[in-house]
Amino acid sequence: MNALALTAETTPIDDIHHLILLLDQHEPLLWMRRNQGLAGIGTALRLEFSGETRMTDAAAAWRDVVASSTVTDPLARTGTGLLAFGAFAFDASSAEPSVLIVPQVIVGRENGQCWVTRIWPTGETPPDIPLALRPLGTEYRISLLPGALSPGGYRDAVAQAVDHIARQDVSKVVLARDLVGHLPAESDRRRLVRDLALGYPDCWTYAVDGLIGSSPETLIRADHGEVNARVLAGTISRGLDAHADTEAALTLATSAKDGDEHEFAVQSVLASLRPHTSHITASEVPFTVKLPNLWHLATDLEGTLSDGSTSLDLIAALHPTAAVAGTPTDRALALIRELEPFDRGRYAGPVGWVGADGDGEWAIALRCAQLGPDGDITAYAGCGIVLDSDPERELAETRMKFRPVVEAFG
Repeated sequence: MNALALTAETTPIDDIHHLILLLDQHEPLLWMRRNQGLAGIGTALRLEFSGETRMTDAAAAWRDVVASSTVTDPLARTGTGLLAFGAFAFDASSAEPSVLIVPQVIVGRENGQCWVTRIWPTGETPPDIPLALRPLGTEYRISLLPGALSPGGYRDAVAQAVDHIARQDVSKVVLARDLVGHLPAESDRRRLVRDLALGYPDCWTYAVDGLIGSSPETLIRADHGEVNARVLAGTISRGLDAHADTEAALTLATSAKDGDEHEFAVQSVLASLRPHTSHITASEVPFTVKLPNLWHLATDLEGTLSDGSTSLDLIAALHPTAAVAGTPTDRALALIRELEPFDRGRYAGPVGWVGADGDGEWAIALRCAQLGPDGDITAYAGCGIVLDSDPERELAETRMKFRPVVEAFG
């Protein structure tokens, strides 16, 4: 019997309003926005990938899994049937594995309809895992401190990046810094998930293999031949009152520096998607997106697939976008490796899920922390650096971007 052969059965169930309370407190699996999405329990299959071909290898492996599996799915809607959660390393040289995880149980919720999918190796007994809502464990407060790159070191790195841009070595580069901490052994990791979901309901809150965060940026959504993406680049803090907030949004919308940074990101995504689509359109001008702590410049893209690509094929084509690496890509990646004294792991890589038909939803892993099995925490935040970037302002922007995770821990 093929070791990857799985059996999946989906059935409708009564509405479960609290997906997070279903999760394992040590290994939560979640993809959710506005209290709708997918919660995973247990592991039926785990696949790991690495290197330059990690995403194309994952796409091929997933096709093999689907081809050898038996799926009963009377609902036949987005998020039902056999699917896998995934998180991929940002850099091909990363020591952090890229993963696809097929849970034993998946509970989905959308527009008041709820369903459960149970998955097990073909020929074995279906998993007997009850759908129990478990209260959150004891509250904890964790402080995150500078990691491998101090605030002063980050300012120096930004200044060096601007020098490279002035020499025309690169047009834009995205530089990140890190914060670190430690979570006590028995801490309920669902608390972090819950706080992010409540604080940032319009973002994708995700938990995959210890990577937990809330991302505002949809890398790609593939659904029955249609593709959508939202590109975010360009950031400013929210104002302290209504008038100041309106002024902040206007300042961002009219900023030449942020506009240039944003345009690099949009063109990066368009260039990657065009070979896979019969047509693709983008918002004529960027618009501002309001989050609880900041404004972003955003552009929405829509297209129609023309070559049968799956969502895994598309993330392989898209990653890394200029929004998280820079332009030109190869030079930006080389400069990131030179100036960042740490392995980004899965920060700024694709995170999301893929279904048996290849459709899926993927975000860029931003506003996140990687939690190790021993409780070690590493959080990341980065900024797009262009010619007129100011090191002190870029450092302040990373503080804004750290806020969701820092506040959720603290």
